[in-house]
Amino acid sequence: MLQKLENHVTTVEYYTDVAIRFGSEYGLKLLGALAIFFVGKWIVQKIVLLMRKGMQRAQVDTTLISFAGNALSVVLMIAVIVAAASNLGINTTSFVAVFGAAGLAIGLALKDTLSNVGAAVLIIFFRPFKVGDYIQVSGVEGTVGCINLFSTTLTTIDNRTIIIPNGALISGNIINYTGNETRRIDMVFDIDYGDNMKVAKNVIMEILQAHPKVLKDPEPLVAVGELAQNSVQLYARPWVNVDDYWTARFEIIESVKEAFDRNHITVPFPQMVTHVKREG
Repeated sequence: MLQKLENHVTTVEYYTDVAIRFGSEYGLKLLGALAIFFVGKWIVQKIVLLMRKGMQRAQVDTTLISFAGNALSVVLMIAVIVAAASNLGINTTSFVAVFGAAGLAIGLALKDTLSNVGAAVLIIFFRPFKVGDYIQVSGVEGTVGCINLFSTTLTTIDNRTIIIPNGALISGNIINYTGNETRRIDMVFDIDYGDNMKVAKNVIMEILQAHPKVLKDPEPLVAVGELAQNSVQLYARPWVNVDDYWTARFEIIESVKEAFDRNHITVPFPQMVTHVKREG
């Protein structure tokens, strides 16, 4: 019985010594690693916050601010985790190698998805359009609602939502209707060959010059564009601010129709004249 008790005491002392040695050797390292992680995380948050505020003061696009902030946060947190693991005695060289191999495997498996990420980077930095612009791309058009790492969301005039992968978006032509401050309205008005062409031109020009949304510089243009099969086509080319485009267009067309009616200028329709030849 006494022998068993001595053996038990010896075992307890052995494990106690092991625990003390382990605690003294790894306890401080563990505390240091935790301190590095939490302090590093706090520093990362402060750095990202300062960067966001600086970009906001510089009036950088909100999409670019969000993207840059997320990217910087991920890179810095990886550095913090590697530093914490190194403090624990983990071989960070092999750690980085494992992450590199895993990243390569994931990249090969998700190459199409990652191509969308690459396209997002090109869109954000070269900025062919931004949130709020009205664009036409991939056979559809609408207002850009948001740009994320994988896709761009458009909202159409009739309030439909269209989601386009970024890779497909930059692979074709992009028409940005609101990329500039002003825009030209292209309109064609048909008049009958029997109508007074000069009167019709003056009527259209007076409407353009009197309209409050039509810009004085560049000056509006009214000219004969084509002698068509059934009509004389008058081209009207006023300039307006981008936000006034549709309102001005609708109002001008309505005003021209009313003015044509007052001045007895007719809008022709397709006609066919048949000649009958009698024999005998």
